[in-house]
Amino acid sequence: MFCRVSMVKHNNVIPNGHFKKHWQNYVKTWFNQPARKTRRRNARQAKAVKVFPRPAGKLRPQVHGQTLKYNMKLREGRGFSLEELKAAGIPKKLAPTIGIAVDHRRRNRSLEGLQANVQRLKTFKAKLVVFPRRARKIKAGDSTPEELANATQVQGPVLPIVREKPAVEFVKVTEEMKSFNAYSKLRLERTNKRHMGARLKRAAEAEKEEKNLDDVMFYYHCMI
Repeated sequence: MFCRVSMVKHNNVIPNGHFKKHWQNYVKTWFNQPARKTRRRNARQAKAVKVFPRPAGKLRPQVHGQTLKYNMKLREGRGFSLEELKAAGIPKKLAPTIGIAVDHRRRNRSLEGLQANVQRLKTFKAKLVVFPRRARKIKAGDSTPEELANATQVQGPVLPIVREKPAVEFVKVTEEMKSFNAYSKLRLERTNKRHMGARLKRAAEAEKEEKNLDDVMFYYHCMI
């Protein structure tokens, strides 16, 4: 039995497609996704009923995403650092008991992020309602009976992260703005930066020569 192979033109890959594999055995299906969605929803509702009147989730810090692609976006982190808890005046052992997530491995790399999370903790602390463990025995730090009566369960994320939109300022376009050439300005500043070292060196040498010349003239006057 002979098999004829048609040659292809130019320097291309010889066709060698293998189409006799049982690819259906290696395909993964997700037909249970709708049922999982319902199961997760029911689990969230059951958890909210179980922990009532506490919120179903914990308070988490706002952090920036990793890599250059996502570092401008804010998201919820794993937990607050020990430095942030200390700045907010919350003991690290008390934080998990009042619904604050703690991550002892996390480090603060910027002052802005530290201040934002400290303010987040202080806002949460001001809105916090602490129920006593025993209804007839109120301890220091527990909320008053009036606050307990008005307490409601938080639905959804605790203190959701909302990024502030920058304010847009409208100005009138002037003739100076129209005549401004950004390309020329950038080229000029780039040239000035490139020649800055040589110009400073030349100016220092000129000043030194002028000083030497003044010394020589003073010596000449003294001789006269």
